[in-house]
Amino acid sequence: MVMFEAAGLAASAFNYQPWRFQYCLRSDPSWDDFVNLLIPFNIDWAKSASALIFAISETTVNKDGNSSPSASHSFDTGAAVSYLTLQARALGYHSHVMGGVDHSKARPALGLLDNEKLEVAVAVGSKASPDGLPDHLKSSEKPADRKSLETIITRGFG
Repeated sequence: MVMFEAAGLAASAFNYQPWRFQYCLRSDPSWDDFVNLLIPFNIDWAKSASALIFAISETTVNKDGNSSPSASHSFDTGAAVSYLTLQARALGYHSHVMGGVDHSKARPALGLLDNEKLEVAVAVGSKASPDGLPDHLKSSEKPADRKSLETIITRGFG
């Protein structure tokens, strides 16, 4: 719950907080069904985690009975996911954020409304030895390459 509390502290446009989370713990009876909402490649990452979280954003802003599209719902929800993953790390857990979700299965299974978008899934748990991973995932257990600052920033109009 502390991770969700941290997510709730993220900034959002007009402080609307368009996110919500649906989660399952490995000990829950629906664990396998929850994990099977991921694409097969990500099932290999997530099936041994302690928790699996789906981050969902509301694509519209409803204020004073008026509904309008939200231009920042994905960004705002991403900020909340970032806070969640930072808090997980502060608690000694590791997280793996995944965009690879089987949306055709996940949308009805999670009961998403027409104005909701499934953004990402997050597996959370204790870091384990890569020896337990399938061979195709073991090789990726190293720090990811990052783009250089020169390729991601521009001063002025560039």
